[in-house]
Amino acid sequence: MKLVLDTNMYCDYAEGLQEVVDIVAVYGETLLIPSPVLGELYYGFMKGSRREYNERKLRELIKRLNIEVIEISAEVARRYATIYLSLERKGTRIPINDVWIAACCMEAGGTLLTRDRHFETVEQIETIIVK
Repeated sequence: MKLVLDTNMYCDYAEGLQEVVDIVAVYGETLLIPSPVLGELYYGFMKGSRREYNERKLRELIKRLNIEVIEISAEVARRYATIYLSLERKGTRIPINDVWIAACCMEAGGTLLTRDRHFETVEQIETIIVK
C-alpha cells in the first residue's frame, strides 16, 4: 500500500510511537510525504529549540525509509481545486494546508495516514485514521 504521511504521523513515527511504527511496517510498501507536510514540519522546527537536530532527523528518515516527496505540480493543483470545490458544495471546511495534503494524496493514489478526523469528509482519498 502507498502510505502518505500527514504531519502528525511523521511526528509520531519520529518519536517512535509503537502504534504508528507498526502501521508503517505492516502497510507501508511505499511511503510518501506531501511537500505541504514538509512545510509544516520545517515551520515547527524553526519555532523550536532543536531545529538542526529535527531537520537532520527528517533527512535521515526520508533517506532510510526511502520516502518519496509529493511535489506541488499542475496536476496536484487541479486535484486541490476538485477537493476544495467538493468540500465547499457540502458546506464543509478543513484547514487549507490539509486540502493541499489531500490533493497530494489523491494525485499519488495513496492512503493518507493521519490523526485528523476531518479528512473523512474528503471523498476523493482513502484514509487510515489513528485514534
